[in-house]
Amino acid sequence: QVQLVESGGGQVQPGGSLRLSCVASETVFSRSTMGWYRQTPGNEREMVATIANNGATNYAGGVQGRFTIDRENAKNTVYLQMNSLKPEDTAVYYCCAEYEFAWVHQNYWGQGTKVTVSS
Repeated sequence: QVQLVESGGGQVQPGGSLRLSCVASETVFSRSTMGWYRQTPGNEREMVATIANNGATNYAGGVQGRFTIDRENAKNTVYLQMNSLKPEDTAVYYCCAEYEFAWVHQNYWGQGTKVTVSS
């Protein structure tokens, strides 16, 4: 069973920072574009940032310049550094492994970690 284990969520004041981490199994991590998504009640899950195996990154417009995604291949870990947090960043954040190998294309999800930005 594929597991993605997230950590690092919590409550922070506006303007503050948090760093999320997600550890995956080596087999999945090495063959996946890794990403962070977020979801608020009543809304669809939305992409925040992704990072491919070659290091290419993609960000949602609203987080560009404030959030940074990075992957540490030796530790099978992807990070999301979130700076200058705003109340509208409040959401449950999910780690995703977009796995591709041969004919297999499968998305694996973590359990989610809650981020609350509030004074």
